[in-house]
Amino acid sequence: MKIALMDSGIGLLAAAAAVRTLRPDADLVLSSDPGSMPWGPRTPDDVAGRALTVARAAAAHRPDALIVACNTASVHALPALRAELEPSIPVIGTVPAIKPAAAGGGPVAIWATPATTGSPYQRGLIKEFAGSVEVTEVPCPGLADAVERADEDAIDRAVAAAAALTPRDVRAVVLGCTHYELVSERIRAAIQQPGLPPLVLHGSAGAVAAQALRRIGAEPAPDASPSGRLTVLLSGTEATLPAEALGYAESRLLPAVTPVR
Repeated sequence: MKIALMDSGIGLLAAAAAVRTLRPDADLVLSSDPGSMPWGPRTPDDVAGRALTVARAAAAHRPDALIVACNTASVHALPALRAELEPSIPVIGTVPAIKPAAAGGGPVAIWATPATTGSPYQRGLIKEFAGSVEVTEVPCPGLADAVERADEDAIDRAVAAAAALTPRDVRAVVLGCTHYELVSERIRAAIQQPGLPPLVLHGSAGAVAAQALRRIGAEPAPDASPSGRLTVLLSGTEATLPAEALGYAESRLLPAVTPVR
């Protein structure tokens, strides 16, 4: 079994770790183009073109499925990716976990990039899945870039700025960018208010990992032998995980780089 994941940068680590947890025996192909970060401010056509390039690099390794581990690419490039790769390679997009967050009751905050915050796409999801719940959209300028660079001070500043815009009584926060899942506990610490119930954070990594297995007819097997190999592609060239990625806990669930042949 071979699962490919694509993103602009290291935001795909969370979904890769989720796949590894469900199927330690699955080979992983991680394809990204960190030199083009960030994708959020780019035009939809530019995002689609870059996503196709990153996806084609992954597809050359003949995966059983491709996870688009990027909210921006899922918004702007999913139709193009599916048109080119399916049915040979099932393509699984990433959708902000607004539905499960709203199901738990409000108030809910959605942390997302400035380009996604207030977008017709996100507003449509809120209307469809959270119409009866109080929702606050919180833009997080610079947070994805800071996570990509593993810049601790910049992460702290971006998290603090977004926390200041988040109502104190929120019960759940949707992490609307895959990069944010890598610093979820720092986000929790910045928002959790004394005396209130534990804050619930909703990411997408676990859901997309499970959906990828369903699409290829595979069952979770967390006790399988940890024999899965790893290929890292940076702008289409085999490489190792960037040094910045190694500071995140998710990277420690991945093995040392072994090319998938």
